[in-house]
Amino acid sequence: MIKHAFFAGAAALALTAISTAAHADASDAQIDAVIDEGLNRSEAMTTASALMDGIGPRLTNSEGYRRAADWAIARFDSLGLQNVHREAFDFGLGWNIDSYSARMVEPRMVSMTAIPVAWSPPTNGTLRAPVIVAPVGNPARFELWKQEWKGKLAGKIVMTSMPGSTTESDKPVFRRLDDKDLGGYDKYSLPSFDPDATDRRLRRVNVPLDISRFLKDEGALAMVKISYRDGMLVHGEGYNYRAGETLALPAFELAAEDYRRLVRLAKTGTAPQIELNLAARYDDKVTRAENLFGDIAGSDPKAGYVMAGAHFDSWIAGDGAADNGAGSVVVIEAARILKRLGVKPRRTIRFALWTGEEQGLLGSRAYIEQHLATRPVDSKLTGIAAYSAWANAWPITPKAGYGDLKAYFNLDNGGGKIRGVYAENNIAAEPMLKKWLSPFDGLGASRVVTSKTGGTDHVFMQAIGLPGYQFIQDPLDYDSRVHHSNLDTVDHLRGDDLRQAATIMAAMLLQAANSDKDLPRQPLPAKPVPTDPFKVADPDE
Repeated sequence: MIKHAFFAGAAALALTAISTAAHADASDAQIDAVIDEGLNRSEAMTTASALMDGIGPRLTNSEGYRRAADWAIARFDSLGLQNVHREAFDFGLGWNIDSYSARMVEPRMVSMTAIPVAWSPPTNGTLRAPVIVAPVGNPARFELWKQEWKGKLAGKIVMTSMPGSTTESDKPVFRRLDDKDLGGYDKYSLPSFDPDATDRRLRRVNVPLDISRFLKDEGALAMVKISYRDGMLVHGEGYNYRAGETLALPAFELAAEDYRRLVRLAKTGTAPQIELNLAARYDDKVTRAENLFGDIAGSDPKAGYVMAGAHFDSWIAGDGAADNGAGSVVVIEAARILKRLGVKPRRTIRFALWTGEEQGLLGSRAYIEQHLATRPVDSKLTGIAAYSAWANAWPITPKAGYGDLKAYFNLDNGGGKIRGVYAENNIAAEPMLKKWLSPFDGLGASRVVTSKTGGTDHVFMQAIGLPGYQFIQDPLDYDSRVHHSNLDTVDHLRGDDLRQAATIMAAMLLQAANSDKDLPRQPLPAKPVPTDPFKVADPDE
């Protein structure tokens, strides 16, 4: 249970206890001190404003990311962390936007809600041309599509998406998890292995590049796709960031409502004309991206370390607040709390801010390959291709530091408060995780559920048998509106949720760092057999 009396004398005693207590799971006094500091003197929202309002989006290897990285390193230094440093890995081109615009000019003037696709080439001035609706549809039928449109696209701005129709949802836009929701996560996630899945994913990833090259050869001027959400939301994700592999012509994403207006006009009369302008710059001077680290040194150099992490990079449409400035702020705030309390943990506590997560967990995978384990992946593969291949490459070869990482806690599901932890099918680890979370029942965070979750930086740690865990969070409006969109600003964070999450993160780290027991690990994964050896591949996948 959370203790509620925080008097000056008790706080002083708690600080002393943190420095002098025998190394075991953190005492009630230690947890009280963390709660007091985290809830009563939180700097989470001021940190969030400095990062997101002041610096803004942090596309991997962009000037914005580098400004943010300098800021974060300075912040780690100011907190008094030790071993503050950067670790670089091979990435690709930087890409920076100076300005962009999109508008319909015929049959009338309409300023459209749009965003360039990340790593799109610039327009080199304003492009003005009629649109042509030539949706690609199923990527598996790409060759047929090329035959259909060959010789028809010169001088046009090509609309490559199916327009679909307006979507309506009977689900609330903003919500918090209840006991029924949390109970639904408490189930074993059955393993599934499809050896052909990687090849299918790679074919889908390569389609935008193939489309752009075909359009360029046909004399088209630009390509436009539809946003995957209604409500005038745009996103701008793009994955063609390697030199020699960038899109062949400018690419924009239009709000669904603006896109469908153009389609209707094109289908019922003279094709509308639009103007696109993108002033963007590639940067090939620095092609290595950087992860950021800082430590609270442990007293026992043989005890290993525990780590908290969040990805620091973002997309370009918003300010990268919920994804994943929120998690980054929580990591920084957890470091502040523990340094303010003067903790002397047995194990080193490491704070990590990853980059390249949005392009395929690149930063956390680089850390794994440098410090923890390797898998035999073709070194020529990059980005999503390497992401897809890495998880299915055997054997896994542990490095000398493999056993040193005792626990990793990740936060990357928006700005909602922590409700529990996914145990990642590790039933043996559940009792310790529940024990460490138990003081926070009164803050709504005591559930340890058996199931796995994916899509973020603990995944590859779990994939090599290491104890990496992601917290369960209230969704708020993350999945419905904010994730990757132009609404991803500080307005969609909640101060109370951030200070709760940072307090829990700090307490989990302290308990894991001082525990005289290691979190149980699952066996080192070996190559599985296909879950369904008789499955016949769908030619349209």
